[in-house]
Amino acid sequence: MMHLYALFGTVGYIVLAYLFSTNRKAIQWKSIGVGYIIFLVLGAIVFLWSFSRQILTWMSQLVNTFLSASYEGAHFLFGRLAIPPGKEGSLGSIIAFQVLPAVVFFSVLTALLYHFRILPYIIEKLANLTYRRFQLSGCEALVACSNIFVGVESILMVRPYLSRLTESELFLVLTVGMSTIASTVLAFYVSFLQDIFPNIAGHLISASILSIPASALIAKVLVPETGEPVTREHVPGLESVAEDEHWMASIIRGAQDGVRLAVGIGALLIGILGLVAVIDGGIRGGSSWIGTTLFHRSWSLTLSHILKVVAYPFVVLLGLPYQDWSIAGQLLGERWILTEVVAYQHLAEYARAGVLSSRTLVVLSYALCGFTHVTSVAIFAGGLSALVPERRNDIGKLTWRALFGATLATCMTGAVAALFFTGQKGILGF
Repeated sequence: MMHLYALFGTVGYIVLAYLFSTNRKAIQWKSIGVGYIIFLVLGAIVFLWSFSRQILTWMSQLVNTFLSASYEGAHFLFGRLAIPPGKEGSLGSIIAFQVLPAVVFFSVLTALLYHFRILPYIIEKLANLTYRRFQLSGCEALVACSNIFVGVESILMVRPYLSRLTESELFLVLTVGMSTIASTVLAFYVSFLQDIFPNIAGHLISASILSIPASALIAKVLVPETGEPVTREHVPGLESVAEDEHWMASIIRGAQDGVRLAVGIGALLIGILGLVAVIDGGIRGGSSWIGTTLFHRSWSLTLSHILKVVAYPFVVLLGLPYQDWSIAGQLLGERWILTEVVAYQHLAEYARAGVLSSRTLVVLSYALCGFTHVTSVAIFAGGLSALVPERRNDIGKLTWRALFGATLATCMTGAVAALFFTGQKGILGF
């Protein structure tokens, strides 16, 4: 019954998208149906095929190896501050010195793989496959696939076409950008969960890949195509994010980009957590005053309570046991405001405390995988508007709808995980 419930959930997210569609008559249901079947087949391959589970294990081991390598540099630079919790000499959990350095290392690694044309080759193959199977335009397929590896910079891949993208194409670019995570920050989330979910790296990669068809389905229902894409018949040639003549220059650029990214993540967490604390204090004080003055009862309403209620319509379709709905609602709500960093950290804490089932741990790992938060709205809207200022009005109109679409898409990947996860050996990595 739980698996049938999850199957109903995957359809339910499409129904939610339909209810908020800008043009229901323009929805191409044949393409949506084909895409939905492919999406389910991909989910089945990930969870039911023993060889794919082995691949997930290999990918996780590879990422964990690179993660261990990043610790060497961090330990040399920061000493005991960089020793993770649980290891001899550790001073406890210190994100700035134990997790953020991994972002720098993975940025360097990504830059090198791009320089040696390994990533461009993979992206081009994936883009051509996606373009044919999901009947997307060439620009949509290229941005969707490259976003997994280079993040927001994937927009630069189709820069010459940005001003000519249809509204539906522009919306898909925004939605898929918010519903996936880039390889440069993969290690950040792995660091939180690898001790209780050894195969988490492989599953985060899997979640980002599954989010491509999920985003395409949701985007084409929310904002159906009514125009004629310029790249309807071809995938554009891949343009490098940055050209470096020498591999050492790639390392330097990757390290500098990684430092900016790590500092940006740290600064964002400081700013957002501080602002949320101020808002939370205001809500708590206001609710307490109202309760005491009007009802002679002490209330303590918080922002977390409000977001949990807002998240419930998304949670009930995930295919989770009822007893885990409250925690799932809290984590989804936190992601919208506090970013997925805090949500994954709290997910790890709940898992270590033993209050979550393995099913819920796997499902939420998928459902939380994406830049689906308020900050990403500013990042994508600001970045795109700077590149194509003439499309500023279109971008402003679509970004908040894209946040809603990305939420549906990431939850849809969580629901497909709930559909096919039966406690198979090798999924968690134990």
